[in-house]
Amino acid sequence: MKIVSTNIGERKEIIYMREKVTTGIFKFPINTPVFLDKEEVKGDAICDRENHGGIEQAIYGYSLKHYDFWKPLYPKLEWSLGMFGENLTIDDLDETKIHVGDTFKVGETILEATLQRSPCYKLGIRFNTMKIVKQFWNTTFCGVYFKVLQTGFVKVDDEFIQIKSCPENSTIADLLIKRKKEEGI
Repeated sequence: MKIVSTNIGERKEIIYMREKVTTGIFKFPINTPVFLDKEEVKGDAICDRENHGGIEQAIYGYSLKHYDFWKPLYPKLEWSLGMFGENLTIDDLDETKIHVGDTFKVGETILEATLQRSPCYKLGIRFNTMKIVKQFWNTTFCGVYFKVLQTGFVKVDDEFIQIKSCPENSTIADLLIKRKKEEGI
């Protein structure tokens, strides 16, 4: 696996259901290395600290291969990497094969897989339709949150080299399925 895009976003205020909402989901690729810190990507806006950022959700990775699934469903959308709010777009990130605790050396960093991404209405805002939220729940294409065990810079073309495997733990896809049941979705 390798990084194909590093993405950050700025705080953006939008009106949703007649209410002002502040979000950082509008992320776009940048051409410079990004610094992965213990609780966030430096320079990336995190507007909802309860659900994003922090030790367990410092970095969000999403697979480039998943874009091939979504693009035909939204052919009129103007696509760019970072569409799902991910910090790192990774060529082939498979949530059904990555387990909680799996650890990767990436650029100067060491990252540990921790959680699935459970979609919220802000993904619908990004896609300009709430339909995407239910569709997202009905796949295993949730992306992976990572804890930063060793901080440092990463850049496009850096390899994701697995240095620890935890097959005894749940996969990231299993966590999404469990959460979906808990939420009654």
